[in-house]
Formats: sequence, C-alpha cells, structure tokens
Amino acid sequence: MLIVSNPISLSELQQMANDMFGDMVKAVVDIERGLLAVDAELHADLEALLIENGSESAHLWGINLYPDLFCTDFVEFDSLINMKPSQGNRSRSVENKDIQSKILTIVSEQVKS
Repeated sequence: MLIVSNPISLSELQQMANDMFGDMVKAVVDIERGLLAVDAELHADLEALLIENGSESAHLWGINLYPDLFCTDFVEFDSLINMKPSQGNRSRSVENKDIQSKILTIVSEQVKS
C-alpha cells in the first residue's frame, strides 16, 4: 500500500496491476486533502491507511484504475466504501458529478503517463 507523495508513473501502476489483479489497481482518493492511496487488495485497507494519516472517512472515495485503458476508461468509480447514505450516496458508485470531477483532477495530478 502506498500514499502517493510524488506523481506515480503509469508503468508503476501497470506493474502493481500485474502483481495483484492483472489489469486493475484499487485506489482511494481523499478529495479534501488531494491524496491518492494505491495498491491494496481491498479499498477498505487503503481507507484505513489514509485515516491513520489524518484523513476523514467522509472525504474518502474508492476507485479502480485500469492502466491499460489510460486514455479511455482509466477510472472506475466503484467501491463498497462509496456507500455513504448520510452523504446521499446510496450505491457503490460515486454518484455526485462534482465529487467525480475532484477525483479525476487528483488522479490526473498524481498519475503521469
């Protein structure tokens, strides 16, 4: 597991994908602090890592990154940690377009091709 402090390369993500799931890397984004954590079996593990490092659960959103689809369907907004009924998010997807936009901005800042 890694909290990305310097932008991570696409090739590093591809290696993580190969080592774990084959084509995908699980990630969690802190939309308040602009952080990205990657490379765990469960989104919940990355969520816990970020919380241990000062993040608040309400600001954490789980995504999947597909390095081989970098220019098309790179980010998938799907994780059990996204089920936040108290915040109006009742599914595994990130339903709020503003939150999706914040996530994409952070990912584009932290992942370089």
